[in-house]
Amino acid sequence: MTEAERIPWVVGVSGASGTPYAAAVLRGLLAAGESVDLVVSRASRLTLLDETGIAYRDAHWREDLAEWLARGADGKPGTFRVERLDDVRHWAAGDLAAGPSSGSYRTKGMLIVPASTACVAGVALGLSKDLLQRTASVTLKESRRLVVAVRETPLNGQTLKHLVSLDEAGAVVLPASPAFYAGATHIQDLVDFVAGRVLDAAGVPHGLYRRWEGELGGGSRETGGGSRELGGGSREGEPRGG
Repeated sequence: MTEAERIPWVVGVSGASGTPYAAAVLRGLLAAGESVDLVVSRASRLTLLDETGIAYRDAHWREDLAEWLARGADGKPGTFRVERLDDVRHWAAGDLAAGPSSGSYRTKGMLIVPASTACVAGVALGLSKDLLQRTASVTLKESRRLVVAVRETPLNGQTLKHLVSLDEAGAVVLPASPAFYAGATHIQDLVDFVAGRVLDAAGVPHGLYRRWEGELGGGSRETGGGSRELGGGSREGEPRGG
C-alpha cells in the first residue's frame, strides 16, 4: 500500500482505566486489515503503567506497543501473537503539527478507547489541548466517524451534558459496558465484547463476540473460545479462526 492509498483509523487512548479495551480494539483493527494511527495521551501512559507495568515511550513505541498488544486482559504476558505493526503509525500526544491535526489528512475516523471524563469534556468543548482532543475536533468538523468509549462511573450531570453535546455533534457515545448474553467465561470475553461494539460502530468486521441470534440461553452455551482466537492474533497455543 502506498502512502497515497493509506487511509487509517485514528485510535486515541486517554487516561481512563481500561487499557485492555484499547488493546483489543487495536488487535481487531489490525486483524481486519485496517491501518492505524495511534495517539496515546500522557495521562494514559500512567494508567497503562499501573494496569500492565508497561512504560509506553515515544522513542520505543513499537516495542512497547507489541508488548501491550500481546498481553491479555488478565495481565498475562504473551497471550496474543501480534502481527502487522507495520500498519501502525505513532504520533506523539504533544505533536499538534501531526498529520491527524489537519482536516486535509485523510482518515476513516477516530475511536477514543477508553475515553476519560476529562477527555470527553475537552472534546465536547473543543479545547484541543493535545493531539488526541485536536484530532477528535477535526474528525467532527470533517463529518467523519467519531466513537467515544467513555469509561467512568458514576457520571455527574456535567459529564452527561458533555456526552449529549457529543451525540448532537454526530459522535457515537459508547459506554464501556460489557454484556453477558454472549456467554463470557473469561475476563477477555468481557473486554472483547466492548471492543467488538466499538468496531461495530466503526463498521469494521470482526469475530470478537457471539452476536444475539434471537434465542434465549446463548449465555449458557459453550463459546468455543472463539473470541480469544481473534483480535489481531490468536492466543499462544490456540488455532486461528472461529
